[in-house]
Amino acid sequence: MSRKLMLAAATAATLLAAPASAQITRIKSNPSALILDGAKVAAGSELYYLSGQLASPIDPAKAATADDFGDTKTQTVSVLKKIKAQLEANGYKMSDVFKLTLFVAADPKTGKMDFAGANAGFKEFFGSAENPETVARSTFQVANLVAPQFLIEIEAIAAKKPAAPAKKK
Repeated sequence: MSRKLMLAAATAATLLAAPASAQITRIKSNPSALILDGAKVAAGSELYYLSGQLASPIDPAKAATADDFGDTKTQTVSVLKKIKAQLEANGYKMSDVFKLTLFVAADPKTGKMDFAGANAGFKEFFGSAENPETVARSTFQVANLVAPQFLIEIEAIAAKKPAAPAKKK
């Protein structure tokens, strides 16, 4: 058997035995970086695009002011919990996420975007004990979001291997 054929067979066997997350190649030149340089998604992967999500109020009975939604870190955690729930409801995990886009507005209390708060919330979901994976990410400071109480909106893209077709009986 030729060397090329043996290498191709070994590669195919490795890919067939790989977990769902193996469809994503995460590229990170600095091991201590918070985010990836980029990510490659293998052809044939099932992709899930999540629309931008906003925070939920800390107490759903109160939802009138920015105080009812918390600071940027609190809102980031709230949004990522919503994203996690949507992923799970559709058969995905947070480790399947490979790309996030964050839109961050200035906190009216300080007049500045709280990038550190967004990162602190992010670290609870990525590069953590529960999910050691991280993502490619873009962060934009925006003048405003849909309403003044919102400080962050997050879009997500996840990928996994497609579900195996059901066997016919």
